[in-house]
Amino acid sequence: MAKEKVCLAYSGGLDTSCILSWLIEKGFDVANVGQEEDFGAAKQKALKVGALECIVSDLREEFVSELCYPAIQVNAIYENVYLLVIARAQIDVAKKNGCAYVSHGCTGKGNDQVRFELAFYALQPGIKVIAPWRDPEFYNRFAGRQALLDYAAKSGIPVTSTKSKPWSMDENLAHCSYEAGILEDPDTTPPADMFKLTQDPLKAPDQPEDFTVEFKAGLPSKLTIGDKSITQPLDLFLAANVIARKHGVGRIDIVENRFIGLKSRGVSIQLARLQDVALLIMSLGIYETPGLTLLRSCHIDLEGLVLDREVRRIRDQFVTVEWSKLLYDGKYFSPEREFLSATIPASQKDVNGTVRARLFKGSMMILGRSSPTSKLYDLDESSMDTVENFSPESTGGFIIVNAIRLKKYGEAKAERGEKM
Repeated sequence: MAKEKVCLAYSGGLDTSCILSWLIEKGFDVANVGQEEDFGAAKQKALKVGALECIVSDLREEFVSELCYPAIQVNAIYENVYLLVIARAQIDVAKKNGCAYVSHGCTGKGNDQVRFELAFYALQPGIKVIAPWRDPEFYNRFAGRQALLDYAAKSGIPVTSTKSKPWSMDENLAHCSYEAGILEDPDTTPPADMFKLTQDPLKAPDQPEDFTVEFKAGLPSKLTIGDKSITQPLDLFLAANVIARKHGVGRIDIVENRFIGLKSRGVSIQLARLQDVALLIMSLGIYETPGLTLLRSCHIDLEGLVLDREVRRIRDQFVTVEWSKLLYDGKYFSPEREFLSATIPASQKDVNGTVRARLFKGSMMILGRSSPTSKLYDLDESSMDTVENFSPESTGGFIIVNAIRLKKYGEAKAERGEKM
């Protein structure tokens, strides 16, 4: 009788390497979808452990164009949404290879399991999921990372995690996250040698570096560093990563609310965080998101110059929050996300222009911004040195009208003897 096939999302790290071996022990044939940057090494490792096949897919263009760039347009906060691209590729591989199951290495206490599996079921409703970290047989055998390290050593599985560095690391093109192990104590300072992507700001170059980002319809269209200009989306994103990493930009260490209800710590090189969502579990995490932090910060600054106040208010209060939350909750492949995505371009048609900025020892400073198309900012109207095109006495009527209800409020408080 032929073995059933399972397609595993394989990062090449400790958890998924051990899960690969465990699935084989359970009698499955395993096909892997690779994620590690050193694709050749990841493939060799997977085959050595016993995978039937290891398929490496280059999803970087899709990731940047379909997720990172729209996130910049809407000023969304990044949170492991790369898993949604991996999930789609994983389902494609599962279909082509006749896999009845898909599997992942996400913890049973985290958000990523939700993102993966909601995407799986939307893309292939009949698929079956093996989630080892929710299987009592697996998690009772491997009570923690020390048990995984012992199992890897016994089974001859090469891993980068060690007992001296017992934290979990998850890296992709946009960011790297660190959690678990010693990082679970919220008062423990992350070791300086833990960070993989960004330079320690204290050791970053002593000279600042200037750059320019041009936007068209809210999308980065050109990055200029010195005498070099980059326009192709993936190349531009990679170049932004390089300079932000060099100057230590994009780190964050936070206590966050997990979707399922726990709090966790996240040390991250990342832009910012989503709002709290339902079923909260506090967790700690550390993140690095260098290039995306740089591009998003420039986009936010340009919008201050060119975007209509009311359009920005409605977008920020509804579209940004809901779009971010849908991705955070793993509902990218949903009708509501499709609807919200269709509203983004309307808010961005006038977001055209250039932002000049400077990186220095973990910080980013805006030096200036300009737009060839926006007419919202008028230097003559805004200047304190001229009264052309704007009559100052007009403001008096504006103040009087806005003060009507405040006067009534003050009178009522006074009558009641209440202090303002």
